Amino acid sequence: MSSITGYIYNQDKNYYYLYIHMKNLLLTSLFSLLLGASMQSCAQNRSKTTQKSTSSTTEAVRHPATSELKNYSKATFASGCFWCVEAVYESVKGVKEVYSGYAGGTEKNPTYEEVGAGRTSHAEAIEVYYDPKEISYETLVKIYFASQDPTQANGQGPDRGAQYRSIIFYSNDAEKKTAEDFKLSLAAKYKQPIAAEIVPLTKFWMAEDYHQNYVELNPTQSYVMGESIPRIKRFQAQFPELIKDGMRY
Repeated sequence: MSSITGYIYNQDKNYYYLYIHMKNLLLTSLFSLLLGASMQSCAQNRSKTTQKSTSSTTEAVRHPATSELKNYSKATFASGCFWCVEAVYESVKGVKEVYSGYAGGTEKNPTYEEVGAGRTSHAEAIEVYYDPKEISYETLVKIYFASQDPTQANGQGPDRGAQYRSIIFYSNDAEKKTAEDFKLSLAAKYKQPIAAEIVPLTKFWMAEDYHQNYVELNPTQSYVMGESIPRIKRFQAQFPELIKDGMRY
């Protein structure tokens, strides 16, 4: 498939890349442009403007107070665009809160501009707060692999680069063993290697406020419609019993 890539530097200092599939002159029509927009990467669609849309197909998500979160366990994952992964876990029973952020690198106080441009060793990541009485860590790992292409290295879908690599961050030996055992069992089902790294968590850096709950707040944004929601739907179709009431896309 041939393509051209345009680079636009907007007022928010985010790089937007537009991939336009061109087979012939007819594909320069409005339909082609809309299709190309839906295939843009997560980084290419970032904006600091977030407005609550009334067109979402899900009910409002309850976000507990920060003081409540100390009662729950935490798990940390990276798997492509954090918008997508955050929304996947937000829809799961037993998950109480999910934050988007950065992890896996050595730089302190990373920013989106740095991580998204590949200028750090961090990956986009999420931090999941969950009730172990309602959902196990093993199930969270199952969800992790089921909601991605486990053989795609350094990215998911149109999001390419080490900043989108797949990583399971463990905080203790039990989490490490659970992740390693599941990865090993999954490897037998694929011809290609399973791409996810399994590494100890050193620190999770919270992303900027405008990245939090992005799919929930911006359900009609082009990347969300073209990439995030289809990815969530593919996961939810596999495990309908795990989905919260009112959280089906």
